[in-house]
Amino acid sequence: MLLGPASGWAQVVDDSTKVLYGPKTTRVIYEAEVLRDSTSGTPLDTTLTRWPQERFWMHDTTFQQDLGAVGTASRPLLYQPNFQLGARFGRNVFDKYARDASSVAYYDSRSPYSFFRVVQSGAGEQVFEISYSRSLKKNFSIGLAYERIASNKILGVLRNRDGLVEHSNLLLFGRYQNDDERYHLLFNVSNVRHRAIEQGGIWPITTTTRLPSGEDSIIGQTRPRDLFNYDQERVYLTQAANNEDRDELYFTQTYRLLDRGLTLYHTFDAKRQYNNYSDQALRPREDPGFFYPRVLRSETNTLDRAEFRQVENTLGVLGRTKSVEYRLYARDRIASLTSQTLEQGATAANLRLTRIPTRNFNEVFFGGTAAFNYRTIYAVETSGEIHPLSFTDDSYSSPEYWLRGSIRTGPFSVEAISNSYVPTLTQQEFVGNHYEWHHLPGTNNEFRNTNTNQLMGRVQLKLSDFGVFTNQRFEASGGVVNIIDLVYYNTAGEPEQISDARNLVIGFARHQVKIGRVSFDNQATYTRGGDVNGIRIPSLVTNSRVYYESYIFKKALFSQVGAEVYFQSRYKAFDYSPSTQQFYQQNHFTIRSYPVANVFFVADIKAVSVFLKMAYVNQGIHRDGYFTTPYYTGYPRRFQLGVKWNFFN
Repeated sequence: MLLGPASGWAQVVDDSTKVLYGPKTTRVIYEAEVLRDSTSGTPLDTTLTRWPQERFWMHDTTFQQDLGAVGTASRPLLYQPNFQLGARFGRNVFDKYARDASSVAYYDSRSPYSFFRVVQSGAGEQVFEISYSRSLKKNFSIGLAYERIASNKILGVLRNRDGLVEHSNLLLFGRYQNDDERYHLLFNVSNVRHRAIEQGGIWPITTTTRLPSGEDSIIGQTRPRDLFNYDQERVYLTQAANNEDRDELYFTQTYRLLDRGLTLYHTFDAKRQYNNYSDQALRPREDPGFFYPRVLRSETNTLDRAEFRQVENTLGVLGRTKSVEYRLYARDRIASLTSQTLEQGATAANLRLTRIPTRNFNEVFFGGTAAFNYRTIYAVETSGEIHPLSFTDDSYSSPEYWLRGSIRTGPFSVEAISNSYVPTLTQQEFVGNHYEWHHLPGTNNEFRNTNTNQLMGRVQLKLSDFGVFTNQRFEASGGVVNIIDLVYYNTAGEPEQISDARNLVIGFARHQVKIGRVSFDNQATYTRGGDVNGIRIPSLVTNSRVYYESYIFKKALFSQVGAEVYFQSRYKAFDYSPSTQQFYQQNHFTIRSYPVANVFFVADIKAVSVFLKMAYVNQGIHRDGYFTTPYYTGYPRRFQLGVKWNFFN
């Protein structure tokens, strides 16, 4: 079906009747645009700026704390407000590598459009994606995409190419509109399989000798700076792994009733997430290398499983005029959570599982957005959602909500956010071989809603050219966040609620300028109040880029050559518990301030983009390495190669 001939579609030709296809004949359409009653799409992005930057290879491009390697567990490094209400699974450490069904790109092309991209490094990190789409008729297009993310171990390597992470994602997507463009349909089906070997971090190699005085002397790797031997380091876990499966069917359809003033829409989202943690080689409790805090069921094996299923139906209306835009909706969610763990006394020869009582949910949400613009002089936008009703007894009785409002005039804007939400299902209850807690609704251990309030001011300026300074852009924002009744994972790795308020002061600035052929792009985020119980955020995170761009070989090749430096200040980062898939607080390990410098060369030859990059070129200058999480090192110096090729026929 995908490779069959396309009919009923006009071609773009030049004076010699040669078919001309390219980025200008391919448009990208996103659901967010369709839900604003706009289907014209946006041009295909062929710029080179983001291509060599590692965080743009994944589906979450924010700064993240991870375990040092591609595909490992990660969490947002900087503060982010929560807009998810109701029953939420709470296993999010692999979200960075999974597609968001509501953000899938759909293509409106006048020819078959396909691309592949591959990134490979000498340290074994790999990102590969291939995508093919075509318009079967003028009103219908369909596509297929496959993605693979993989990495090799950088710690405790027993053999060459010792695999650490294996991730695959198969995606089927398509769009349809009728002849008068009153009806639109976007749909996608995805299948994700993620396997991550868990190592538990570095187990420092030390020896203990008895001094003549009778005291013990510990020698060897006694300081964090001694732990940068990478593949020669010893790790705690040798046969532990996390497996995560995600399957999802998603579609949105709209029907225009009265021009652009009134459109009916419906979104269906059915998804499943399955997590399995296993460790087939538990050390004896008296062993110095025993990693876990305790053993509750089996002394030889760990096998903890959980499966979350959810079906949502959203029905609403939307519309827009030149000055007003609105959307109102109601959503019903039916969900369930099933967990299993080993029976008491289970052995390697008899791994008997016991099922935890299934939790079922049926929840109703109401929400909407409204925006008003007056001659581009000022704009007001409000949005919100409330979860007032649940049809199951196993739910919190207190309502949840989030509200967001902003006012913009010229380059200045002010935004306020307020929300109240219940803990995740994992924070409410977990039963496994090493952890167990119960904070269910209606019990004495029930958690209260977490409440946050945020106020942020922002300015965005496009500055006039001044002498050799051109293309200047400046953006800055500052604000405060108040968090009450925060739920976090404490130093024991278990959820805990803080009654004291937490306050953050956040400042952000970014400046872009071009001097001749040289471009500069600098950004920094400052956070005050991020080093307290429940919150761990570096006070300063910066990213700076400088590059020279030009045409070479008689304008046959467009190139950029430059350098990039990432920096974060010292802080006591969260530790990681692989059996619960949660980052938790620790107070004994400080990750020192570190910069990571990269140099790169990027070239664009018609439809092909290539980059060559030497990552962490400053290794050995001041320090031999850096930590991303306590006892997890980042990658050493390595060479990276990336190729992306677009095909328009």
